[in-house]
Amino acid sequence: MTKSISCADAGKDCGWYTTAPSEEELMEKVTQHVIEKHKEIELNAESISSIKSLIKEI
Repeated sequence: MTKSISCADAGKDCGWYTTAPSEEELMEKVTQHVIEKHKEIELNAESISSIKSLIKEI
């Protein structure tokens, strides 16, 4: 099943949205987006866990 996530899911004022066939691929896209657009977010075990909790299956 396809996975999806958006910045709006995390309460961010950002229109970014993506999908991927697996959680691993989705998290690669999320990581790249955070590095490029949300430098204020530190990617650590806690934030990654929070992000993963927002993943939806579509």
